[in-house]
Amino acid sequence: MSRFDALIGSHIPHLRRYARALTGEATRADDLVQDTLERAWIKFHLWKPALDLRPWLFTIMHNIFVNQVRAAARHDVSTLPPVDDVQSTRANQSDMLEVGDIAACLTRLPIEQREVLLLVSLEDMNYAQVAQILSIPLGTVTSRLARARARLKAMLDGDTGAALKVVR
Repeated sequence: MSRFDALIGSHIPHLRRYARALTGEATRADDLVQDTLERAWIKFHLWKPALDLRPWLFTIMHNIFVNQVRAAARHDVSTLPPVDDVQSTRANQSDMLEVGDIAACLTRLPIEQREVLLLVSLEDMNYAQVAQILSIPLGTVTSRLARARARLKAMLDGDTGAALKVVR
């Protein structure tokens, strides 16, 4: 087992979870993780052991995803994939509907807000790590997170105007 394999292996489930939530589609998420791992392997010599590996990997994933979104926009392709069936281990049918509602609302958030919300809430990263991964100031992280939470809450409460309001 190489040093790369030993260090990266424990981060793959986190990368897959974030990619799935970010893209909303299992196949695209797997491709994004594959691209991320390939780039990390090629650029592994640039990683400094003093740095936390997880934010470095998420930075690579973020950059690849942004490049893919930009390329899709240039080709006039929708950047928001359809929400496929959400797999859940809960037995309650109403819980499944809630998970589906949240997933659908997440895909309607602007990508800038969705990224911050997922990294903080789903991946349990602190604001400084998120700022580093997304290459944005710490204040921008907090404002995007606040907007994402407010918009998500409004959409889940049924406020249709929340999905149309654009704040940058």
